[in-house]
Amino acid sequence: MMNSNTIVSASFVPASEVLSQLVDFILSIVNSANDVLIEKKSFSELKSYLERIAPILRELSEKNIHNSQSLINATEILAHQLKVAKQLIEECSTRNRVYLFVNCRRIVKRLEDTTREISRALGLIPMASLDISSGIKEEMNNVCEDMRRAEFCAAIAEEEIMEKIESGIQERTFNRSYANKMLILIADAIGIPTDRTALKKEFEEFKNEINDVQSRKDKAEAIQMEQIIALLGRADATSSPEEKERKYLDRRNSLGSQPLEPLQPFYCPITKDVMVDPVETSSGQTFERSAIVKWLAEGNRLCPLTMTPLNPEILRPNRTLRQSIEEWKDRNNNIIIASMKLSLLSHDEQEVLHLLGQLQDLCEEKDSYREWVVLESYIPLLIGLLKSKYHEIRKKALLILCLLAKDGDDIKEKIADVENAIGSVVNSIGRRSLSKLAVALLLELSKNGAVCERIGKVQGCILYLVNNLSSDDLQAAGDAKELLQNLACRDENIIEMAKANYFKHLLERLSSGPEDVKLIMAATVAELELTDHNKTALVEEGVLEPLLYLLSQSNACMKKVAVKALQNLSSVPQNAFQMIRKGVVVPLLDLLCRHSLTAPSLKEEAAATIMNLSLSTTVHEVGQVQLSLLENDDDIFRLFSLINMTGPHVQQTILRTFNALCQPPSATDMRSKLRQHSALQVLIQLCEMDDFIVRANAVKLFYCLTQDGDGGTLSENISQKCITTLLKVMNSSNDEEEIASTMGIISNLPMDHVQITEWLLEAGALPVIFKFLTDGNYNGLHKNQLIENAVGSICRFTVSTHQEWQKQAAHLGIISSLVQLLGFGTPLTKKRVAISLAEFSTSSTGLSRPIERRGGFWCCSAPSEIGCPVHMGICTVESSFCLVEAGAINPLARVLGESDLGACEASLKALLTLIDGEKLQNGSKVLDEANAIAPVIRLLSSPSVHLQEMALNALERIFGRVVGFKQKYGASAQMPLIDITQRGTNAMKSLAACTLSHLDVLHQQSSYF
Repeated sequence: MMNSNTIVSASFVPASEVLSQLVDFILSIVNSANDVLIEKKSFSELKSYLERIAPILRELSEKNIHNSQSLINATEILAHQLKVAKQLIEECSTRNRVYLFVNCRRIVKRLEDTTREISRALGLIPMASLDISSGIKEEMNNVCEDMRRAEFCAAIAEEEIMEKIESGIQERTFNRSYANKMLILIADAIGIPTDRTALKKEFEEFKNEINDVQSRKDKAEAIQMEQIIALLGRADATSSPEEKERKYLDRRNSLGSQPLEPLQPFYCPITKDVMVDPVETSSGQTFERSAIVKWLAEGNRLCPLTMTPLNPEILRPNRTLRQSIEEWKDRNNNIIIASMKLSLLSHDEQEVLHLLGQLQDLCEEKDSYREWVVLESYIPLLIGLLKSKYHEIRKKALLILCLLAKDGDDIKEKIADVENAIGSVVNSIGRRSLSKLAVALLLELSKNGAVCERIGKVQGCILYLVNNLSSDDLQAAGDAKELLQNLACRDENIIEMAKANYFKHLLERLSSGPEDVKLIMAATVAELELTDHNKTALVEEGVLEPLLYLLSQSNACMKKVAVKALQNLSSVPQNAFQMIRKGVVVPLLDLLCRHSLTAPSLKEEAAATIMNLSLSTTVHEVGQVQLSLLENDDDIFRLFSLINMTGPHVQQTILRTFNALCQPPSATDMRSKLRQHSALQVLIQLCEMDDFIVRANAVKLFYCLTQDGDGGTLSENISQKCITTLLKVMNSSNDEEEIASTMGIISNLPMDHVQITEWLLEAGALPVIFKFLTDGNYNGLHKNQLIENAVGSICRFTVSTHQEWQKQAAHLGIISSLVQLLGFGTPLTKKRVAISLAEFSTSSTGLSRPIERRGGFWCCSAPSEIGCPVHMGICTVESSFCLVEAGAINPLARVLGESDLGACEASLKALLTLIDGEKLQNGSKVLDEANAIAPVIRLLSSPSVHLQEMALNALERIFGRVVGFKQKYGASAQMPLIDITQRGTNAMKSLAACTLSHLDVLHQQSSYF
């Protein structure tokens, strides 16, 4: 392999030799890029660029190129940047995975910088002066441009986890449950086991990385590392129980024995109580947040202490004071927990109840308090209280034990390890007043496998639980049922483990026995009602090889039992990877395509096995390995072509197979190939079938193939007959998913295809679609999809370029129904609703009827009718599609505050139709009355640049022409506008500055203009 240190400068050797060395070095980088532990997608992109560069440099190296100074400079820079890339790859292949994860942003930034620097180096090669083909020059220009524009970013999942970690650090959320959650999320993201041993090992290696960071004197990274270590260090897996106990005792012994009085700054000047959430006001004084918010809400505008004016927008969390208060509170509660244990042995019932109530409150307040309770050895004491003759004491003890048990397997085992602990809890089930709490505690304990086994062995436990199934308390009955299921699963596993020798014998006979014995053994695998665990175990132990051997034989009986056994095993998703990797699909496909029609059951089982594997590929990945069921186009087309040559049972199975293969967003290539293979024509024919199961599966696949926006292919296959068929399916189906899919097909048909819309109207589609939109009988799993697709279908009838379509929709009452959906629909539903409402509103100005005034002496009097406040004419929902009359303004304004950017953008567009052109003054007042201006201002800070631009354009017009809005909204708009003048695009900066000038914040002579 080429070492980077062997690349010699072009000033000493011929350029062709240096270029050849660079090619070898690039190829070594390409190979090593496969070994990175993180950001595989980004490194794969770099790899693709380098793979494009290598042949170009290879061709240059074969030319008789003279050493020019520019070429020497280019190759030296390129060599340096390739070394940087190689070093980054080596780091990401060898360093601790947690360290790499928390530095994912730095890694992708370095990757992006290196990629662009390699592009710059390549751009320095004097291509124009070299005797090479125009094609090579063009490819070099293309790859340089692609690399120059390359943008790398951490994966969405990584970003989300890092944001949670940073939020936890900022908010000082250093509690155990949060740390446990973060550590598990990181472990899942980087692909390491989540058991205590693996997590502890990985965390210890991560902590060691800080020495390297400190040696590099990177203070910012070192601080970040220390903060993350402090947060994750609270997780259960990062230290042993002995280490935790030692740390706790050291801390507790340093506290003394007497609680401390709170310091004066801890008290809120308003409430006179110790603060929980202290915030600093613009006057520099600190108050309890709820108290100062109430003070301001009551109309007070002066500081309660200094009597200086307060800015209600400025309430800064005083994190330093909050931390001090929490530390004081933790210290006192630690002393309280440590000191009251002996008092629980008192014979005074009321005192014990009081202490248990106090202990329960502490356990409910904070997970660290629960940890201290465990470390202070309260568990044996609480178990002992379950024998108390006082009912309320036993009840409190069960409640506290249940709170403690939820904190992890260690605590569950500590409880179970106390002598006769489980027996005492089980006995409490038999006491009517305690049974609910006892079952809840046992259910929590049963989530630990080892403890679960011990619960099932306690005499009387099952009987007590069965009796609880008939409890009037649904929660108690549900807990009893779940606990019984847990116990049954554990017993089932014990039974199945006892069969291990039998399965071992079975596998041995399959591999080496006589042919007739192999046949019997394969039939056994085919017929056994195996648990998923044992099916997986059989595959892992090597059952596939002998089954594939039987499948390759000419004996029909052998093929049949082999296929049936494979079908049985394929029902477990975890087996899919092994079965596909071992080559199960090809012989099954051959069997399905070539076998005589005299054995239809064999075809059905082969098709069912392929279907099971296809369903598994949608839910199962092994590491970063993507499962590919059908390897090439021939296999895809062979399998799909069987739809027209088989009976209904195999037809529906193949359709379900392709439905599974086409579902993932990444399956665009599969969907495209099927559309090119005339799949749409076949599916349209199947939609006309009388077999409802085949039809339903055909419709679902048809819908799946329409989701990529391939309007041209769709238009070629859609006829008036097809439209009629789709309407027939909707009217005759009882399958909610089939109806939703049919509606989805119509929704995905090209919107600009006028003929299709006309066919739909002629077929009576509009009232049919509207019926499903308002029919309350559909409340199944696919209700949301049905409504989304129904609204999407209606969009094509609401375009403002065809008011005759709009009128038909409006007369059905569609507008009012759409407005209602803004209150409870999904984000996609709200987006599509807003799109339609915007189209309706665009037509309103021209349809609003002028107000008639009285004649004669009454000509100067008030009009006989009150006009629309926006359109200044007579508006109705049915005649002019007016959003004001439809009551749509408030619901649309509320959508502006939701997180879905698509729904926000569509809603904003609909609202802005009210201030188009001459409607600005009137429309602005209506938006103001509906409290819609404030959310528009908040959109100035939206992560969507387009939303920012839309809001900015609207606000510039409003503040520039509507009197009185400066004073009302200027203060809240100033900071977002100033931020845009600093960070926005050039056009947005100028427009923001212009808006600020309307607010008298900037002068017209400002440099921003």
